Amino acid sequence: MQSVVVIANRLDGNRMLEMLRGKRLIFVGDSLNRNMWESLICILRNSVKDKSKVYEANGRVRFKGEASYSFIFKDYNFSAELFVSPFLVQEWQVQVKNGTKKETLRLDLVGKSSVQYKNADIIIFNTGHWWTHDKTSKGKDYYQEGSHVYNELNVLEAFRRAITTWSRWIDASIDSSKSMIFFRGYSASHFSGGQWNSGGQCDSETVPIKNDKYLKEYPPKMRVLEKVLKYMKTKVTYLNVTKMTDFRKDGHPSIYRKQNLSAEERKSPLSFQDCSHWCLPGVPDAWNEILYAELLLRQYQNQHLKNRT
Repeated sequence: MQSVVVIANRLDGNRMLEMLRGKRLIFVGDSLNRNMWESLICILRNSVKDKSKVYEANGRVRFKGEASYSFIFKDYNFSAELFVSPFLVQEWQVQVKNGTKKETLRLDLVGKSSVQYKNADIIIFNTGHWWTHDKTSKGKDYYQEGSHVYNELNVLEAFRRAITTWSRWIDASIDSSKSMIFFRGYSASHFSGGQWNSGGQCDSETVPIKNDKYLKEYPPKMRVLEKVLKYMKTKVTYLNVTKMTDFRKDGHPSIYRKQNLSAEERKSPLSFQDCSHWCLPGVPDAWNEILYAELLLRQYQNQHLKNRT
Protein backbone atom coordinates (compact mmCIF):
# COMPACT_ATOMS: atom_id res chain seq x y z
CA MET A 1 0.00 0.00 0.00
CA GLN A 2 1.30 3.45 -0.91
CA SER A 3 1.54 6.03 1.85
CA VAL A 4 0.35 9.56 1.19
CA VAL A 5 2.17 12.44 2.86
CA VAL A 6 0.31 15.70 3.36
CA ILE A 7 3.02 18.30 3.89
CA ALA A 8 1.16 21.56 4.47
CA ASN A 9 -1.71 23.66 3.24
CA ARG A 10 -0.24 27.15 3.74
CA LEU A 11 3.07 28.64 4.80
CA ASP A 12 3.51 28.33 8.57
CA GLY A 13 5.97 31.07 9.51
CA ASN A 14 6.85 29.54 12.88
CA ARG A 15 7.57 26.16 11.36
CA MET A 16 9.62 27.70 8.56
CA LEU A 17 11.69 29.68 11.05
CA GLU A 18 12.44 26.46 12.94
CA MET A 19 13.56 24.81 9.70
CA LEU A 20 15.81 27.80 9.00
CA ARG A 21 17.27 28.03 12.49
CA GLY A 22 21.05 28.51 12.32
CA LYS A 23 21.04 28.86 8.54
CA ARG A 24 21.88 31.41 5.83
CA LEU A 25 19.20 31.78 3.15
CA ILE A 26 20.44 33.73 0.13
CA PHE A 27 18.65 35.33 -2.80
CA VAL A 28 20.82 36.16 -5.82
CA GLY A 29 19.51 37.92 -8.90
CA ASP A 30 17.52 40.93 -10.01
CA SER A 31 14.83 43.09 -8.42
CA LEU A 32 12.22 40.35 -8.89
CA ASN A 33 14.25 38.23 -6.49
CA ARG A 34 14.31 41.25 -4.18
CA ASN A 35 10.50 41.15 -4.40
CA MET A 36 10.55 37.51 -3.20
CA TRP A 37 13.13 38.28 -0.49
CA GLU A 38 11.03 41.19 0.84
CA SER A 39 7.93 38.98 0.86
CA LEU A 40 9.66 36.26 2.87
CA ILE A 41 11.06 38.70 5.41
CA CYS A 42 7.59 40.17 5.97
CA ILE A 43 6.04 36.71 6.37
CA LEU A 44 8.68 35.45 8.79
CA ARG A 45 8.88 38.69 10.79
CA ASN A 46 5.14 38.49 11.42
CA SER A 47 5.75 35.15 13.13
CA VAL A 48 8.38 36.54 15.51
CA LYS A 49 7.16 37.69 18.94
CA ASP A 50 9.87 40.29 19.54
CA LYS A 51 10.06 42.32 16.31
CA SER A 52 13.06 44.29 17.61
CA LYS A 53 15.14 41.16 17.14
CA VAL A 54 14.58 41.23 13.38
CA TYR A 55 16.72 43.88 11.68
CA GLU A 56 18.86 44.66 8.66
CA ALA A 57 22.49 44.00 9.54
CA ASN A 58 23.65 47.52 8.62
CA GLY A 59 20.56 49.34 9.83
CA ARG A 60 19.27 50.08 6.35
CA VAL A 61 15.61 50.92 5.84
CA ARG A 62 15.64 51.28 2.04
CA PHE A 63 16.53 48.33 -0.13
CA LYS A 64 17.63 49.76 -3.45
CA GLY A 65 21.05 50.96 -4.52
CA GLU A 66 23.31 48.67 -2.50
CA ALA A 67 25.00 45.48 -3.69
CA SER A 68 23.73 43.36 -0.80
CA TYR A 69 21.45 43.32 2.23
CA SER A 70 21.05 40.98 5.17
CA PHE A 71 18.12 40.62 7.57
CA ILE A 72 18.99 39.01 10.88
CA PHE A 73 16.48 36.95 12.88
CA LYS A 74 18.43 37.03 16.11
CA ASP A 75 16.41 34.52 18.13
CA TYR A 76 16.87 31.94 15.38
CA ASN A 77 20.50 32.70 14.45
CA PHE A 78 19.17 32.94 10.90
CA SER A 79 19.78 35.44 8.10
CA ALA A 80 17.83 36.13 4.90
CA GLU A 81 20.21 37.86 2.51
CA LEU A 82 20.01 39.47 -0.92
CA PHE A 83 22.88 39.82 -3.38
CA VAL A 84 22.08 42.00 -6.38
CA SER A 85 23.29 40.31 -9.58
CA PRO A 86 20.79 40.94 -12.41
CA PHE A 87 22.60 38.77 -14.98
CA LEU A 88 24.37 36.28 -12.65
CA VAL A 89 27.50 37.14 -14.65
CA GLN A 90 29.69 40.21 -14.30
CA GLU A 91 28.90 43.66 -15.60
CA TRP A 92 32.17 45.00 -16.98
CA GLN A 93 33.86 47.94 -18.68
CA VAL A 94 36.39 48.16 -21.50
CA GLN A 95 38.43 51.14 -22.57
CA VAL A 96 37.76 52.44 -26.07
CA LYS A 97 40.06 54.37 -28.39
CA ASN A 98 39.26 57.89 -27.18
CA GLY A 99 40.07 56.99 -23.57
CA THR A 100 36.50 56.62 -22.40
CA LYS A 101 35.02 53.39 -21.07
CA LYS A 102 32.20 51.32 -22.47
CA GLU A 103 29.94 48.97 -20.51
CA THR A 104 30.02 45.28 -21.43
CA LEU A 105 28.73 42.02 -19.98
CA ARG A 106 31.26 39.26 -19.28
CA LEU A 107 29.49 36.07 -20.28
CA ASP A 108 32.44 34.01 -19.02
CA LEU A 109 32.66 35.33 -15.45
CA VAL A 110 30.19 34.61 -12.66
CA GLY A 111 29.10 37.56 -10.48
CA LYS A 112 31.72 38.99 -8.12
CA SER A 113 29.64 38.41 -5.00
CA SER A 114 29.62 34.62 -5.50
CA VAL A 115 32.53 34.09 -3.11
CA GLN A 116 30.43 35.61 -0.32
CA TYR A 117 27.57 33.12 -0.50
CA LYS A 118 28.97 29.91 -2.01
CA ASN A 119 28.88 28.15 1.38
CA ALA A 120 25.35 29.26 2.30
CA ASP A 121 22.75 26.68 3.33
CA ILE A 122 20.07 27.68 0.81
CA ILE A 123 20.56 29.79 -2.33
CA ILE A 124 17.79 30.98 -4.65
CA PHE A 125 18.90 32.35 -8.02
CA ASN A 126 17.04 34.16 -10.76
CA THR A 127 17.70 36.22 -13.89
CA GLY A 128 15.69 37.26 -16.92
CA HIS A 129 14.25 40.77 -16.94
CA TRP A 130 17.47 42.66 -17.61
CA TRP A 131 17.97 40.53 -20.72
CA THR A 132 14.95 42.26 -22.26
CA HIS A 133 16.42 45.78 -22.03
CA ASP A 134 17.55 47.55 -25.20
CA LYS A 135 21.29 47.05 -24.77
CA THR A 136 21.06 43.35 -23.97
CA SER A 137 18.29 42.48 -26.43
CA LYS A 138 20.13 44.15 -29.34
CA GLY A 139 23.49 42.67 -28.31
CA LYS A 140 25.68 45.08 -30.29
CA ASP A 141 29.21 45.76 -28.99
CA TYR A 142 28.10 44.63 -25.55
CA TYR A 143 28.74 40.95 -24.88
CA GLN A 144 32.29 39.99 -23.94
CA GLU A 145 34.28 36.78 -23.41
CA GLY A 146 37.91 37.15 -22.40
CA SER A 147 39.21 40.26 -24.16
CA HIS A 148 36.85 39.82 -27.11
CA VAL A 149 33.79 42.04 -27.40
CA TYR A 150 31.29 40.74 -29.95
CA ASN A 151 30.18 43.19 -32.61
CA GLU A 152 26.83 41.46 -32.44
CA LEU A 153 25.52 38.45 -30.58
CA ASN A 154 21.99 37.08 -30.37
CA VAL A 155 20.54 37.64 -26.89
CA LEU A 156 19.35 34.04 -26.54
CA GLU A 157 22.84 32.74 -27.33
CA ALA A 158 24.33 35.25 -24.89
CA PHE A 159 21.87 34.11 -22.23
CA ARG A 160 22.80 30.46 -22.88
CA ARG A 161 26.50 31.25 -22.43
CA ALA A 162 25.87 33.21 -19.23
CA ILE A 163 23.71 30.47 -17.71
CA THR A 164 26.31 27.89 -18.72
CA THR A 165 28.99 29.94 -16.93
CA TRP A 166 26.76 30.08 -13.85
CA SER A 167 26.06 26.32 -14.00
CA ARG A 168 29.76 25.47 -14.26
CA TRP A 169 30.48 27.64 -11.24
CA ILE A 170 27.73 25.87 -9.29
CA ASP A 171 29.11 22.43 -10.22
CA ALA A 172 32.67 23.45 -9.32
CA SER A 173 32.03 25.51 -6.19
CA ILE A 174 28.91 24.29 -4.36
CA ASP A 175 28.89 21.34 -2.01
CA SER A 176 25.42 19.95 -2.69
CA SER A 177 25.56 17.81 0.46
CA LYS A 178 25.58 21.04 2.49
CA SER A 179 23.78 23.58 0.29
CA MET A 180 20.34 23.51 -1.32
CA ILE A 181 20.17 25.31 -4.67
CA PHE A 182 17.02 26.73 -6.25
CA PHE A 183 16.44 28.62 -9.47
CA ARG A 184 13.24 30.65 -9.70
CA GLY A 185 11.97 30.99 -13.24
CA TYR A 186 10.90 34.08 -15.19
CA SER A 187 8.10 36.20 -13.76
CA ALA A 188 5.75 37.59 -16.42
CA SER A 189 5.29 41.34 -17.00
CA HIS A 190 2.04 42.89 -18.21
CA PHE A 191 2.76 46.15 -20.01
CA SER A 192 0.04 47.25 -22.41
CA GLY A 193 0.59 49.93 -25.07
CA GLY A 194 4.38 50.05 -24.66
CA GLN A 195 7.23 48.76 -22.53
CA TRP A 196 8.50 49.88 -19.12
CA ASN A 197 10.26 52.90 -20.67
CA SER A 198 7.77 53.77 -23.41
CA GLY A 199 4.42 54.37 -21.75
CA GLY A 200 3.42 50.79 -20.97
CA GLN A 201 0.45 50.58 -18.60
CA CYS A 202 -1.40 48.13 -16.37
CA ASP A 203 -3.30 50.40 -13.94
CA SER A 204 -6.67 49.43 -15.43
CA GLU A 205 -6.16 45.71 -14.74
CA THR A 206 -8.31 44.61 -11.80
CA VAL A 207 -8.85 40.86 -12.37
CA PRO A 208 -6.53 38.00 -13.34
CA ILE A 209 -6.45 36.38 -16.79
CA LYS A 210 -8.91 33.48 -16.73
CA ASN A 211 -8.29 31.83 -20.08
CA ASP A 212 -5.01 30.15 -21.10
CA LYS A 213 -5.31 31.42 -24.66
CA TYR A 214 -4.54 34.97 -23.47
CA LEU A 215 -1.25 33.97 -21.84
CA LYS A 216 2.07 34.89 -23.43
CA GLU A 217 4.32 32.41 -25.21
CA TYR A 218 6.52 30.52 -22.78
CA PRO A 219 9.82 32.47 -22.68
CA PRO A 220 12.53 30.92 -24.89
CA LYS A 221 15.09 31.93 -22.25
CA MET A 222 13.46 29.56 -19.78
CA ARG A 223 13.69 26.69 -22.26
CA VAL A 224 17.42 27.46 -22.53
CA LEU A 225 17.68 27.47 -18.73
CA GLU A 226 15.82 24.17 -18.40
CA LYS A 227 18.20 22.51 -20.87
CA VAL A 228 21.25 23.75 -18.96
CA LEU A 229 19.79 22.58 -15.62
CA LYS A 230 19.16 19.14 -17.09
CA TYR A 231 22.86 18.52 -17.71
CA MET A 232 24.22 19.87 -14.42
CA LYS A 233 25.75 17.41 -11.96
CA THR A 234 24.49 19.49 -9.00
CA LYS A 235 20.84 19.13 -8.06
CA VAL A 236 19.07 22.44 -8.70
CA THR A 237 15.38 22.66 -7.82
CA TYR A 238 13.58 24.67 -10.48
CA LEU A 239 10.78 26.88 -9.16
CA ASN A 240 8.85 27.31 -12.40
CA VAL A 241 6.52 30.24 -11.64
CA THR A 242 6.23 31.60 -15.19
CA LYS A 243 2.76 30.41 -16.13
CA MET A 244 1.20 31.02 -12.73
CA THR A 245 2.42 34.64 -12.71
CA ASP A 246 1.26 35.26 -16.27
CA PHE A 247 -2.35 34.93 -15.09
CA ARG A 248 -1.87 37.79 -12.59
CA LYS A 249 -2.00 40.89 -14.79
CA ASP A 250 -3.83 42.56 -11.90
CA GLY A 251 -1.03 42.10 -9.36
CA HIS A 252 1.46 44.87 -10.25
CA PRO A 253 2.05 48.21 -8.47
CA SER A 254 1.31 50.10 -11.73
CA ILE A 255 1.07 53.84 -10.88
CA TYR A 256 1.77 53.14 -7.19
CA ARG A 257 5.23 51.82 -7.93
CA LYS A 258 7.26 54.08 -5.61
CA GLN A 259 7.13 57.25 -3.57
CA ASN A 260 10.30 59.06 -4.67
CA LEU A 261 9.21 59.87 -8.23
CA SER A 262 11.33 62.13 -10.42
CA ALA A 263 9.98 65.53 -11.51
CA GLU A 264 9.17 64.09 -14.95
CA GLU A 265 7.36 61.13 -13.42
CA ARG A 266 5.30 63.37 -11.12
CA LYS A 267 4.12 65.41 -14.12
CA SER A 268 2.91 62.30 -15.92
CA PRO A 269 2.60 59.36 -13.47
CA LEU A 270 0.44 57.28 -15.81
CA SER A 271 3.31 57.18 -18.33
CA PHE A 272 5.71 55.58 -15.85
CA GLN A 273 4.12 52.43 -14.48
CA ASP A 274 5.55 49.30 -12.90
CA CYS A 275 4.03 46.25 -14.55
CA SER A 276 6.95 43.92 -13.77
CA HIS A 277 7.26 43.88 -9.98
CA TRP A 278 4.49 42.70 -7.69
CA CYS A 279 2.43 44.23 -4.91
CA LEU A 280 3.01 42.89 -1.42
CA PRO A 281 1.12 41.04 -0.09
CA GLY A 282 0.73 39.36 -3.46
CA VAL A 283 2.23 37.04 -6.03
CA PRO A 284 5.73 36.63 -4.44
CA ASP A 285 4.03 35.24 -1.33
CA ALA A 286 2.91 32.30 -3.48
CA TRP A 287 6.50 31.77 -4.64
CA ASN A 288 7.56 31.55 -1.00
CA GLU A 289 4.79 29.04 -0.31
CA ILE A 290 6.29 26.87 -3.05
CA LEU A 291 9.74 27.31 -1.48
CA TYR A 292 8.28 26.37 1.91
CA ALA A 293 6.71 23.23 0.44
CA GLU A 294 10.05 22.25 -1.13
CA LEU A 295 11.84 22.72 2.20
CA LEU A 296 9.20 20.61 3.97
CA LEU A 297 9.52 17.91 1.35
CA ARG A 298 13.30 17.87 1.72
CA GLN A 299 12.93 17.69 5.51
CA TYR A 300 10.54 14.76 5.21
CA GLN A 301 12.83 12.92 2.78
CA ASN A 302 15.84 13.38 5.07
CA GLN A 303 13.86 12.15 8.08
CA HIS A 304 12.59 9.17 6.10
CA LEU A 305 16.18 8.23 5.18
CA LYS A 306 17.27 8.49 8.82
CA ASN A 307 14.42 6.25 9.94
CA ARG A 308 15.35 3.61 7.34
CA THR A 309 18.93 3.52 8.55
